[in-house]
Amino acid sequence: MTSTWLPPEEFAATLPKATAFACLFFTDEQERPVQLRAVYSRSHPWQWPGGGMEEGERPWETALRECREETGIVHDGPPRLLTTVFGLPGRKWPYSSIGFVFDGGRLTAGQIRRIALDPAEHDDVRALPLDRWRNLMPPQDFARLEAAMEARRTGTATYFDTWDWGD
Repeated sequence: MTSTWLPPEEFAATLPKATAFACLFFTDEQERPVQLRAVYSRSHPWQWPGGGMEEGERPWETALRECREETGIVHDGPPRLLTTVFGLPGRKWPYSSIGFVFDGGRLTAGQIRRIALDPAEHDDVRALPLDRWRNLMPPQDFARLEAAMEARRTGTATYFDTWDWGD
């Protein structure tokens, strides 16, 4: 550890870099997770409405904007954090990832039918029992889904820190 003072811009250059995302987690009325199938990611095919934070945006604002863009749903509930996600960089991506999973609540069958997917991003929406998701997603994605479900069930936010990009 050095005790040399650095101007803020020089100090900032020494810090680890990270990207941030935010999303909304929905279930249907039977508590089955609702997910969207991404057309651009074979390694992470099932996702929640959400995406990368834009300049000047806060996580809750990102979750609402991305949900509206990806599904047409205009969510008006209060921000309730379910899970914070962290991943270390790897060969496939040079930055850490920090994510915020907010509770979007429960959707009726009619609301799910009216979801308007952006075909450039997603081609399917499904509500399935938790155990049925296991074979449709990589283990780390399923573990993250379980963490969100546990947070919803208990009312206590979870910390999920195995979202690493890997080598």
